[in-house]
Amino acid sequence: MRPHRGVPRPRWAACLVATLALVALTGLGSPAPASAAGGGWSWDLPEGFPTPKVPASNPMTRAKVELGRRLFYDPRLSGNGRQSCSSCHLQEKAFTDGLARAIGSTGEIHPRSAPSLTNVAYNATLAWANPSLVTMEKQMEVPLFGERPIEMGITDANKAKVIRRLMRDPRYRTMFAAAFPKQAKPVDLSNVIKAIASFQRTLISGNSRYDRHLAGKARLTARETRGKNLFFGERAECFHCHTSFNFNDQTVYAGKRVVETPFHNTGLFNVGGTGAFPSPNTGVFELTGVQRDMGRFRAPTLRNIGVTAPYMHDGSIATLRAVVRFYSDGGRNITSGPDAGDGRLNPNKSALVDRIDLTPREQADLVAFLKTLTDRTFLTDPALSDPFAPGRTARR
Repeated sequence: MRPHRGVPRPRWAACLVATLALVALTGLGSPAPASAAGGGWSWDLPEGFPTPKVPASNPMTRAKVELGRRLFYDPRLSGNGRQSCSSCHLQEKAFTDGLARAIGSTGEIHPRSAPSLTNVAYNATLAWANPSLVTMEKQMEVPLFGERPIEMGITDANKAKVIRRLMRDPRYRTMFAAAFPKQAKPVDLSNVIKAIASFQRTLISGNSRYDRHLAGKARLTARETRGKNLFFGERAECFHCHTSFNFNDQTVYAGKRVVETPFHNTGLFNVGGTGAFPSPNTGVFELTGVQRDMGRFRAPTLRNIGVTAPYMHDGSIATLRAVVRFYSDGGRNITSGPDAGDGRLNPNKSALVDRIDLTPREQADLVAFLKTLTDRTFLTDPALSDPFAPGRTARR
């Protein structure tokens, strides 16, 4: 959550922004159709959700989604056979892992936390701070093949071994042939990526209590309603970075003509008063070397935020209440240690982020509202679950 203040604008403009945010959330206006067929696949989308954008080179099919689900949960896909995609993306935690920083297959600690895969199909960029990763197929190369840090640990030296593991499984031979029927040798890493990307596009969440409230099927408590009004109002202004049906400010979907990809410095650090963030977590600056990009990260979706602690790109804020307090303060003041510095005074901090001094009651109200964005159906949906779990088909 990023409450913002500090940029003057006419009152009518602020009201218009809030109105547009609510229109997007309630599905009013002209949303894309809730169902779209393609290659044996039809979307079953929540009310008001547009059709996800799917690359022409990887059309959705049911066979591909089922294969991708199995691969997503299979540790045989890692170089040493010890870790699956799901090791860092647990369904019950909205496909995060509950750790401050993710741990790779060799035990190496990642400098960043595992992002939620909630509604990942709608993300315009697919990393905490890399504007160039705009498709799931390209992004997936990072955890599979990356060397700094090692995640799945597939290399030129072991990739043939990984493929042999899969080919020894007769179920996989059948599933790859069904998913890629025109290929003589369909079991390869390119198709692994396409299948997992297809499965990840089905990780769609839009049945929270707040969604049911908008549909007239549930009621919010007085505290939750106060929190909602703060979220969308001029007092807290959270909606500026967490707008749209997906509660973030980077969305893409079929037919969308203008795709914006903002990144934000919210004052999490200001090492030594220089504006710096701790290396290697320097945000977009890591790629561009441009000073104004220091500490700029993507605003994540707030859907299912109640189950994805700890928070921020580095997991450095433990609780949702502490996150709200952080934004109320307009940044974080670290008084000792190697990262000491007053983030509230970071020279690269977004001009929209300012101290707003929410009262303890207002902070509690916002937390209560944010918890209404939890979608229990999504967290337990059998279609998204581990096919190797007890009671399901055993791995051979």
